Amino acid sequence: MGKDQILDPPDHVEVEKGQRASILRPTLRDYGGQVGHSGIKSMGEKAGYIVKLLFIFFFSLGILSPGCSFPKIIILKDPLTPEEHLNLGVAYERRGEFDQAIEEYQLAAKKLPIAFLYLGNAYFLKNDWDQAEIYFKKAIEKDAKNAEAHNNLAWLYYQRGKNLEQAEALAEKALELDPFKRSIYRDTLEKVREKRRATQP
Repeated sequence: MGKDQILDPPDHVEVEKGQRASILRPTLRDYGGQVGHSGIKSMGEKAGYIVKLLFIFFFSLGILSPGCSFPKIIILKDPLTPEEHLNLGVAYERRGEFDQAIEEYQLAAKKLPIAFLYLGNAYFLKNDWDQAEIYFKKAIEKDAKNAEAHNNLAWLYYQRGKNLEQAEALAEKALELDPFKRSIYRDTLEKVREKRRATQP
């Protein structure tokens, strides 16, 4: 048997060859009870001891707090990963349930900076452009190489007809960061430039 193998303790220990001694286990006596030959003397005492044991058990787990007789439920850990929150948000967004999508993206954003881009997109689709602008900016702040965040903020400014000079710079930056999506970012840049020309005196 290797040293790294660990066995469960046996139900008995050998004392002398041919004899066994039972392993001692805690009894109600350990909690202030009196166990005689025939067990606890009365049913009332038995119930009292059981209540004491349960109270000690739950109190030691932190389920009961001092001065409170009701248990409180404590959620120790989010069962979903940030990636799962992100995917769930995408599913909600595709169904047009933007508020639920936003809730999931906010949970994902605690650990995943890319979630700020998804938040910006969801608010944009809700026509809440102020919030969309905040989250696109935050996505860029968290990841300055995020081409999509640059492009989407440029497109937001284009749609609102404001900050067009900045929108042009953002679209140019998106092109620089991700040439593989050149056709999309080029389209944004051309539309921004066209609107800039149209608004100039």
